[in-house]
Amino acid sequence: MLTHAAARALAVLRITTGFVFLWAFLDKTFGFGFATPAERAWINGGSPTKGFLSSLETGPFTGFFHSIAGATWANWLFMLGLLGIGVAMILGIGLRVAAVAAALMMAFMWVAEWPLAAGSSNPVVDYHVIYGVSAVVLALTYAGHTWGLGRRWARLPLVQRRRWLI
Repeated sequence: MLTHAAARALAVLRITTGFVFLWAFLDKTFGFGFATPAERAWINGGSPTKGFLSSLETGPFTGFFHSIAGATWANWLFMLGLLGIGVAMILGIGLRVAAVAAALMMAFMWVAEWPLAAGSSNPVVDYHVIYGVSAVVLALTYAGHTWGLGRRWARLPLVQRRRWLI
């Protein structure tokens, strides 16, 4: 059983992690100028996947990632993933699905950049690994129950019948 302090700390981690994903979605969609300039925003015809995937220079999967860079299906899948993970984490609902999606997305992004650049501080564990592991921990500890809608969500008949939706 978690202490109240631990539950609140996990809730803060859940909300802030969710905001990382939601912010990436918003910035790529509207081009707020942080990671995405307005002229490359998705709503202005930009591609959320093209810049990252087409700029990869090394690694055994570079060809594969170059081939899907800018593909409509890849853009939609990536953006829906960012939005879904972000909203689920912030609200504290569907954390199991969000954790699987986040872990897969982060694993693909880690593999895309593998081997990590010579200047990185750790050749194995980077922020992609941390975000993926964090999402799994949040789901397994029911972090959505504190400062979230996780308890209410878990009581819904649909979720009761399909426990993987918790």
